[in-house]
Parts: sequence; structure tokens; C-alpha cells
Amino acid sequence: MFQESATYSLFLFLFLGHGVAIHRIPSFRQDLHPLLQKMAEEIIDGSYLNALLDLIQFRSSHEWTSDLSHRILAYLNSRSVSFTIPSLQAAMENHLEQCLYRPQKLLEDLRKTDALQLHTVLKGLLEDKKERLDLQDIVIDLGEIREQALRSPGVNRSLFLITLERCFQVLNSLECVEILGRLLRGSSGSFLQPDITERLPRDLREDAFKNLSAVFRDLYDQTSAHAQRALYSWMAGILQTSFNTTDDSVSWVSAENLWILGRYMVHLSFEEIMKLSPIEIGLFISYDNATKQLDTVYDITPELAQAFLERIRSSGFDMRNTSTIHRLGLLVCFYDDLELLDAAVAQVLLHQMIKCSHLRGFQAGVQKLKADLLDIATENQTLNETLGSLSDAVVGLTHSQLESLSPEAVHGAISTLNQVSGWAKSQVNILSAKYLAHEKVPSFYNVSQMGVLLAGVGTQAFYSMDRKDLVQVLRSTVSQHMSDLSPAQQQGVLSKLMEAGGTAPGIVEIQGAFFREVSLFDLWREPGFNSTVLKEKELRRSQALFLYELLFKSTRRPEELLSAGQLVKGVTCLHIDAMSPDSFLAHFQHFENNFSLLSPYQVNCLAWKYWEVSRSSMPPFLLVALPARYLASVPTSQCVPFLISLGKTQLDSLALDFHKKNSVLRKVQQCLDDSIADEYTVDIVGNLLCHLPAAVISRGISPRAWATALHGLKDCPDLSPPQKAAVRLRLLEQCGEESSLIRQSSFRSVTEDSAMHFIVGTRGLSLPYTLESPEETPKRTRKGLQPRPTDSESLGLEFPDILQQTASKLTGTLLPKGFLWAVFESIRNSSDESLSSDPIPGCHGVVAPSSDDIFRLAEANACWAPEDLLCMEDDTFLRNVERLGAVRGFSQAQLMALKEKALQVWDMPSFWREHQIVSLGRIALALSESELEQLDLSSIDTVASLSQQAEWSPEQAKSILQGFLEDSGYSIQDLKSFHLVGLGATLCAINVTEIPLIKISEFRLVIARIGTLLCSTRVLAEFKRKAEVVFGVPTKWTSSVLQELGTIAAGLTKAELRMLNKDLMPYFQPSAIKCLPDEIFKELSPEQIAFLGPENAAAVTHTQRRQLSMLQLQSLQRALDGAKTHSWLDAPGSASPTRTPSSPSPAGAAVSWGLWLGCPLLVLMAKPLW
Repeated sequence: MFQESATYSLFLFLFLGHGVAIHRIPSFRQDLHPLLQKMAEEIIDGSYLNALLDLIQFRSSHEWTSDLSHRILAYLNSRSVSFTIPSLQAAMENHLEQCLYRPQKLLEDLRKTDALQLHTVLKGLLEDKKERLDLQDIVIDLGEIREQALRSPGVNRSLFLITLERCFQVLNSLECVEILGRLLRGSSGSFLQPDITERLPRDLREDAFKNLSAVFRDLYDQTSAHAQRALYSWMAGILQTSFNTTDDSVSWVSAENLWILGRYMVHLSFEEIMKLSPIEIGLFISYDNATKQLDTVYDITPELAQAFLERIRSSGFDMRNTSTIHRLGLLVCFYDDLELLDAAVAQVLLHQMIKCSHLRGFQAGVQKLKADLLDIATENQTLNETLGSLSDAVVGLTHSQLESLSPEAVHGAISTLNQVSGWAKSQVNILSAKYLAHEKVPSFYNVSQMGVLLAGVGTQAFYSMDRKDLVQVLRSTVSQHMSDLSPAQQQGVLSKLMEAGGTAPGIVEIQGAFFREVSLFDLWREPGFNSTVLKEKELRRSQALFLYELLFKSTRRPEELLSAGQLVKGVTCLHIDAMSPDSFLAHFQHFENNFSLLSPYQVNCLAWKYWEVSRSSMPPFLLVALPARYLASVPTSQCVPFLISLGKTQLDSLALDFHKKNSVLRKVQQCLDDSIADEYTVDIVGNLLCHLPAAVISRGISPRAWATALHGLKDCPDLSPPQKAAVRLRLLEQCGEESSLIRQSSFRSVTEDSAMHFIVGTRGLSLPYTLESPEETPKRTRKGLQPRPTDSESLGLEFPDILQQTASKLTGTLLPKGFLWAVFESIRNSSDESLSSDPIPGCHGVVAPSSDDIFRLAEANACWAPEDLLCMEDDTFLRNVERLGAVRGFSQAQLMALKEKALQVWDMPSFWREHQIVSLGRIALALSESELEQLDLSSIDTVASLSQQAEWSPEQAKSILQGFLEDSGYSIQDLKSFHLVGLGATLCAINVTEIPLIKISEFRLVIARIGTLLCSTRVLAEFKRKAEVVFGVPTKWTSSVLQELGTIAAGLTKAELRMLNKDLMPYFQPSAIKCLPDEIFKELSPEQIAFLGPENAAAVTHTQRRQLSMLQLQSLQRALDGAKTHSWLDAPGSASPTRTPSSPSPAGAAVSWGLWLGCPLLVLMAKPLW
């Protein structure tokens, strides 16, 4: 960001200091260089961009002398063009706005430049050096011009288009390709729409073509499937042109062409692959980089992969040779020659198949292949003998197979096991126990070898370790896996580090996310903190508040603290208010760079501070943090900078209140005139595209802008159902029927295609059987009744692979029920259904889930009927219990069926082992209180796995808590801090009379964790009383203490709440506000409510609102609006984003928003005169 005092338009500087009276110099025409005469003529014509380019061209080969400015002025005067400084300034300001706000105009201007001027522009984009053009008292920062151009929405698009259109006539093709590459990489692929290939040159030199193809390969993942196919066609067209043959049976695809295509080789047709010459495919596979290239074909289909494998086989390669297997890359994931395969080759294949997790889709086939190879690899050998050579296929081993392993075998294979990804928690527990079987207490040496298996070390085992060993663990490479530990395990480590008053080096050396678990109490005792040691640590806001205040007292240097990683979270409004205007403006960049770390309250404080000290240069997005009247005052002339600024932020983090967000969107729509006219407007709105109403999406986005808009909409994380429906309707209007659209979209790279994302992945499909529940539908089929299909089902039947791949990509997201049913029917219809020869009693005629079905269905497993789940084979349940336990959509009836299956397989709960309980996931929610009481809950890790579920009833939670206390032999007063953390939400079931029995020395270490629990008011009130022993009475609490307490603060009494300092109100956590009983919340004074801050005000519930008086409601609205609460005067009448007479601005201030955003072609700095 450039300050007004340092940044002005070029020509204002050029004449500054020379006055407005121009003395004629008779020989000016003869004395003035022709290029400068041309520049002056362009000033007269208003072609300021051309004039600037001429000046740069002149200065590149001539010295600048002080009299040149006089000569240019004289020339202008001789042409009866009399400039005053204000008029010239106004003209240049207008040009600045044209440049920034209308990049289409910039493109028109660039099209009118002559060859030398365009050469200057393109060379400026090409050069990396930070060049500055020195005109004695003026400096033109050409390097900054280039950087700003590449960052400015719309401007970089114009530069890209002009480079495509004219560069190849001005510069050599290699230079043009380099410029195109820079512009494309800066656009994240958004410029690569299918129609762009029509503008790509087809007569490039070979080296330039290869370089440009390399750029397209680098941007493959950022390019839509349609654009990928268009770019492939362009590349293939040029390659075919250079291939001289008329024989259709001979392929144009040579080894070199495959190397040039890179990942685009997946767009070759099956027929073209089958025509590949054995010699050429042999050359390709022999090439050293072939493996690297084949490792990246993530979106290849089984059909094409097997076609490539067939051609490689036909070229004479031994497909069972280790060297050949190593060269296959991701093709190995589709290996199909298993007949008479020996164990050694199977092990080599398994080792290579580690990379198959990168494939996009088709994972079910990969898992089946791994299972087949695992059987071959272990044939005639025991698991103990082969464990270290099975690669990540060991993830497919069942609990019983893992339990059969000897500790010695696990030790011998640890270098493999500790790197495997995809382990289930229960598997990690078994393997870790095996590895540590001979160790009474884990040592640093053993723990340091465990890698990903570290998460299986028990909490009690961590606590039993020697403190010095734990410190070594923190310093070793295995510490990177500390973040994988459960909160209870992490607290076990911290407890040992901090026991007996231990401090440094323990706390200071804790890095990353693990540091968030350190208690505020422990920070109080740590003397060794400075801004340097905090840079690599993640901080809770309570930690940051305390540490910032602590370090600020000793350093008094904001720049040092604001640049110290997440310490910026601890800046309070008082700190911001205390900064001088110069200091604030100088350090604002630190806030801007860490914007995602700031709370809405901090942003509100920054906005008010900026408004006070320099409102004319205020980043426009900050206006959203102020009351709505400030936003409404944005004039139409400032709409574009407002949209650009706001489009670079996340609106949801600025406007938390529904009404305020709507007012922002109304302003956005007003600025847009309810329409997106072209791709430039899409560039300008940025992230705001995700918030446009459905009406604008369906009717306001022009056909010209649609492709670019769709590329952006695909990446929106939280589109509403109406927005998704609007996108879908637009796509259907464009292409007709869904099946027609899918055919156009599905040829290759299905999971990357924007259209598929909306048509299949996010459509609000209705249930395929009208008015029937998931439980009823299969019954209808089994009774011989004809189901009533819809287009959802027919799509699933016509495009099963596409539907399943899309479902795979959307795993972990909440999907429409209809879509899940379409996936379910698609997979059921494509699976090999066979009735068991020895069915479970009561399951005759039922086609139960298979392991393959369960793996492929993922979240669509929620569509099984309860009786189907109950009828699955025991081995199927054992292999998939963890996967089924992770399904979020199961109903209570389905969970009950799965629980019954667990009882069938594992017997009564009293016989269940820890890893079995851990593997249940949500299935455990179906256990009754009596069944929970039968579980062995002696381990806090078992309890911690259960407490991860948030849907326990109070009675179930009570059973878990009591079960732990009884089975472990602990009483309440014996509980350690890690026990309290491991109990999680079940701690809310504690009897309030027992809370005083918890040791203060343990409680104070985990207050922040307990403060995340949503317990009853009585329990929170008792925890609050306990917190007073640690932090003192509420009137002595600080902002960091209140933030640390979390929901515990909701245990305050009416009197205590009324006595709280109003300045503390923003430091309640929103969860605490929600937990405050209505009758207590209403005791807050209007002044306290006004100080809540936007985030806490947004957390106020409807029932709390209903208890408030009119005055309190007005205060609440002020807090929601972001009204000023501190020392700055809130003057409604001054809500204009331009300076008032009492706040004079230097010359050029009226264009300061444009300067904040950065004009890409006019950035100059005054050179100091001393």
C-alpha cells in the first residue's frame, strides 16, 4: 500500500515546482527530442498511457536533464494547451481511475499503442529486476508497476489478452511464452477457458511450443475439464501437423509427443492409445522421467490405464520385472496380470501402489487389487515374516490379523509401518501396543521411531515417560506427529513437562498447534518468552492476549510484536487506539497480512482507527465493519475499488449479522446494477461471487461472463440451495437435458469439471422412491413391488462411474438425500449381488452389504435398510466397522442394527476390548446405559474416543463417567488434568457437589478445554466458582482470563455479571454468551451490551433477545452494527468516505482508494530532496 505523501501521478510530479507560468523558448521545437514531442502530443490528445510509455522509452536511452521539463511545458504552451497543476492533476486522476476501474479501456488503449510502446510494456512484464526510472527529482518504480499489474483484478487479464494478440509481432516467441506463463500462473488458471485456444498461435517455433505446453502442464489442476480438453486439442493439433503421414493406422503419438503432452496424455482416446507404436511406447517408458510423468496422471481412467499397460506389454517389456514395475507410475494401480504371480512380484507391486491414494476416483478397484496382491504376497508365509514388505496394504489387515502379529515382527517392520497413511485409530492402537509390549515405560528411542503410530501411545504411557525423554521428543522429527494426538494425550505430555513446577525448556520448545494446549496458568509461570520464540507457534486468543500485553510492556515496539506469527490475535482495541497516526499507518500492513487471524472485534477497532486517522486512504473493505450508514455513503464513483477490496476478503468474517450482510449485498448489487456484464466484472468481484443472490446468478450473469463465473462458483464452499439451483438451471438452459450436459462434461477428468460439480454433485435430487423412507424402499423391492424411479436413478444407471467419482470427491460434505440415493442405486446395480449360501437366520433373500459396496458407498451407506445392515456377514462387519462408524447420516434405527451386529460378532459389551470400542464411532451411540456400564472403561483413551461423539443423552454420559471412575479405581479427587480432558462432554454429567473435589492443581491446567463444554448452568456455575480460586473474583478478571474461561463464564451470577467492566464484554467467547441463561443475560446494562462487539452480539439467542428492554435492544443493534464504543467520537453526520474540511488532505487524496488498490501502470514515488 502506498501513502498519499509518497505517491502521485507522473505528470503532477513532472511539473511540480516549475509553476504554471510558461516562458517561451524560441527554439523549443528544434531542441525537443522527437520522442518527447510525440509524448507532448499524446498529452494534448489525452493519451496519457502512451505518453508514459514514450517517456520510459526515451529515458531508457537518454539522460534526463532538468531543462527538459521546461521544454515540454513550452511545447504544450505553443500548442495553446495551457495546463495548470489542478487541471493536469484532474486529468491524470481520471486516467488513473480509467486504468484501474475499467481494465477493458486499458485493453483498448494497449491495442492502440505503436510497436515501440507495446515493446516497452511487454519488456516491463518480462524483466524481473526491480528497476526504477530516475528523473532527478522523480522516481518511477517500474518494478512495482509490474508487480501491481500482475496482482490487479482485470488488469492482468487485459495484459494477458494483449500479449496473446500482439506480442508475437513485437518480441520473439520465447519471450512471449515467458510473459504468458507469468500472467497465467498469476491467474490460477482462470484465464484458461475453452475459447482461449482459438487465440493461441499455431505456428510457434518448436522450443516456444514446448515451453508454452509446459506452462499448461503446470496449470493442469487449476484448469477446468473443458479447458483441459481444448488445450489438449490445441497441443495435439500442432503435434499432428508436424507428423507427416496419411496412414490412419499409424499414430502421430511418438515418445517425444507423450513427453510434451505430459498429464494431457489422459485425454488421448482409447483408439489412439491402441495405435501407439511398440517402439515409441518402449522409448517413452525407457525415458528416465517417464515414471515422474506417470506418477501425476491422477485422473486417468481404468480403461485408458489398461490400454497403456497393454501397449507397454506389446513393446516387449516384462511386466513382472521389478524395473518395469517401478516405471509404471500410477498405471500400476490398474495392474491386471495376476495369474501365477509370485509373492516377490506381488510385494514389489504393493510397494509401488502406495502412490495410488492420489488417484481421483476408482479407489474401490485399487483396494480390491491390493487385497488380491496381499493374499499372494503372504501365500506360504506368515504375516510376521512378510509384514515389512507389504507396504500400505497392511491397512487392509483386520484387527485379528494385527493382534496375531508378534512384537518382534512389528519392531522389524517399524520403518514401513511408521510411514503408512490411512491407518484407522483402532489399528494404530493395536500396533503401538505391540511395538511397546516389552517396554514398561516408553523411552525416547522407541517413541522417536514410531512416526504415525505415535497416536497409539496411551495417555498414561506418555505421562509415565521421563521428562527429559519427552523434551527430546519435542526436539526430534517425531514431534511433527504431536498434532495427531488426542487432546487427552497432548495433556498427558504437557502434564509431565510441567509437573513439579518445571518450566523451560519444556514450554518454550513446544511448537505448532500443540502449543495451543498450554494453559494460561502455565504461561504466567514461564519467564522465557520473547517475540522470536512465538513465531512458529499457534496461539489460542487467550494466550495471545496475555503474551502481547506481557511483551508490549518490555518492548514497546509494535512492529516486532505484530510480525511475531499469531501474536497479532492479542492486540486489543486499547493497543490500537494508543498508536499514533503515523505508527498505525506504518504498521497496518501487519494487520492486513494476518487478516484471517483477527477477530471481528479487532477488525471493527481497526476500521474506526483508520477512519479517524486517514479515512481518505482507508481500505474500502473496512467500511463493512462500520455501521451501515458508512457503507451506504460509498458514492457510485467509488464502487469498483469498493468491490475489489471487499472481493479480496471473506464477507462472512466481516458481516456476522444477517441484516448487515444483506445491507452489504444490497450495496454490492447496486454497484453491479444487478448484473455481471463480462469476465472483467467477475475478476473485480472476487470472493463476492459466492454471495450473489440466486436471482443474479440465474438472470444477471451475461453469457460472456458465464464460463469465468462458473469457474469461480465451483470453488465457493457454502453456496445455498437456491444458489446451487440457479447454477444448475443455467447449465441446463445452456446444454439441454442433464444427460446431454453430462455427456459433454464427462469425457475426461470428471471430478475436475465445474458443470459436473453442480449437475451431479450438488443438485437437490428428490428421493428416488416418492414418499418412502430409506427403510421402506428395499422392502418394496423385496415384496415384488415396482419402485418408482426418477431421473436421479436413471442418471445413476446411465453414468455410474461419473456419479461415483463425483461422490468420492464430495466425501465429508453434507450431501442431498436424493444424491445419496442415486449413488446407492448406482452402486447396488453395478455390484455383483449374490445371496449367501448359508444365510444368517432371518436374512433369507436379503442381499446384504459387501465390503466393496461399503467402501464405494461412503456416506451413501446411510441408504441401507436396518435389516440389510443386520444381515451383513461377520467378516464384512469386522473389516468395515470403522468405516460404518464414521457415516454421519445413519438414523437411530440403523445405528441400533449395527450395534446388534456388534453384539453378534463380539458377544456382550463386557467382552469388548479397547480397540473394538474405539472402532465403533457413532455406532456406540446406540448403546444403552446398562450396556455402557458393561464396557471396560478403565482407560482414559477409551473414554476419550467415546467422548468425541456429541450426541450422548445425559443418562448415557452419566454411565460413561461412572463407568470410568469405577473401572479405573479413581475417585474425583484423584483425577489428573488429562483425565478431565479425556472425559470431554461426559464431564458435564458430574454431580455438582463433586466438582469442589477436583484438585485445583489439575483443574487450572485444563480450564480452556473445560471451557469448550456446553454443560448445564448449574455445572458451569460450580466450575466458575472453582475458576475463582485460580483467577480471583470476577471483578479482577482480565481479557485473557475471560477468554480462557470460555463457557465457564456463563456460570456468573446476576450480580457478578452486572459488576463486570464494560471493556471486558468483547472478550467473552460467543459460546459463553449463548450459554448465559435468559434471566441472567437480561441483567447486562445497555452500556455493557453495546460493548459486546459484533461477534458476541451475533451470538445472542432469540430467547435472550425476547427478555431485553427497548434500550437494551438498541444497544445490541449498535454492537451488531459495529458502532463506536471507545474514545473516538461517533459522528453520524460525517459518514462520508472523503475527508472533511477539518481533516485536510494532501494533493491527490481524492484518488486514494485507487492508490490503495494500486494502479498497475502509474506508481511513482517522490525522491527525497535532502
